[in-house]
Amino acid sequence: MAERRSSSRQKSFLQGRIYFNNRRSSVDCLIRDYSDTGARLRFSEAANVPEAIELYIPNKDEFHRARIEWRSGNEMGVSFGDEIRAPSITPEAAAQGDLPTRVQRLEAEVAALRRIVNDLRAENRKQHGEVA
Repeated sequence: MAERRSSSRQKSFLQGRIYFNNRRSSVDCLIRDYSDTGARLRFSEAANVPEAIELYIPNKDEFHRARIEWRSGNEMGVSFGDEIRAPSITPEAAAQGDLPTRVQRLEAEVAALRRIVNDLRAENRKQHGEVA
């Protein structure tokens, strides 16, 4: 089989934990091979996880955003990279457009909610006979 990795992996025996589902779910794993660009993970049993995960390595106190490249029984290979969408970002949020547009839309929503809260406070004061 031809080597497709851009950097060689070192054999390892590190404890790891993968997080997914907005960090509400996690699974312990053993990191068997490790490099700057990826790792081979082994689980006590086959793990059903999404394609994008976060890998935490307690001994190194490192978090890596990772994408699953392959799966075989109770092992999987992952690649690291900043371009991989963080698991905490939902697909719906990513599909809503670029960041400046989303910020502008959220600021408009906040302003509208503030107006509603102020109107409700004024109405509440009026009903209870308070002077503004």
